[in-house]
Amino acid sequence: MRELFHQALEDVQTRVVEISELVTVSIDKATRAFGKGDVALAEEVIADDKKIDALTRELDEQAISILAMQQPVARDLRVVVTTLRVTASLERMGDMAEHIAQLARTRYPERAIPKGLKSTFTRMGELDVEIARELTKLVAAPDAAIALPIADRIRNSDDDVDELHANVFEKVLSDSWQGEAGATVDATLASRYHERFADHAVSIAKKIVYLHTGDWSGIEALSDAAPITEG
Repeated sequence: MRELFHQALEDVQTRVVEISELVTVSIDKATRAFGKGDVALAEEVIADDKKIDALTRELDEQAISILAMQQPVARDLRVVVTTLRVTASLERMGDMAEHIAQLARTRYPERAIPKGLKSTFTRMGELDVEIARELTKLVAAPDAAIALPIADRIRNSDDDVDELHANVFEKVLSDSWQGEAGATVDATLASRYHERFADHAVSIAKKIVYLHTGDWSGIEALSDAAPITEG
């Protein structure tokens, strides 16, 4: 029975990595669709989000079943509880990618990136894709020695995204901004989606570090990240 139990735990962790990989693909496609006005790529992201949602629900059901049937304790309990919390954030990250893709689809055949902000959004997209890739490494990390440096890199990249997010708002609120109402809405929404994507990654990083250490004090370097709220 214990062998079957640990096989189930390993399967849970493997499926978390799978979902993280799908989220990485989605944000990569979404940022490219947004930057190039590629409606076909945007449609792929929107369709793939349903797969992410379905896999998340299945994994949540599996984790709840393990809690009910096996009553895990100590680190095994942390694995299951962390899984439930991590998958919720991964699902939201998939939603953020979908929202970016929807902006690209809405503005087609025009590009959704407002004039004067192309380089900013290009960089935000690059950072979010890199954060997603690092996050996949993090959820697959076998121990704290590997997890902590990855979590630190995610936090640093999130700081960069936050700075770019602030720059977008400074731009659209400045007297020199000449964008139309639609461009202003696109800029503020897209910037917000990129920023929330990165924030959810930091939230996951905190949970993974706690999983490996069992101590919240091990994530002090991440503790000043903005709290995750709904959205």
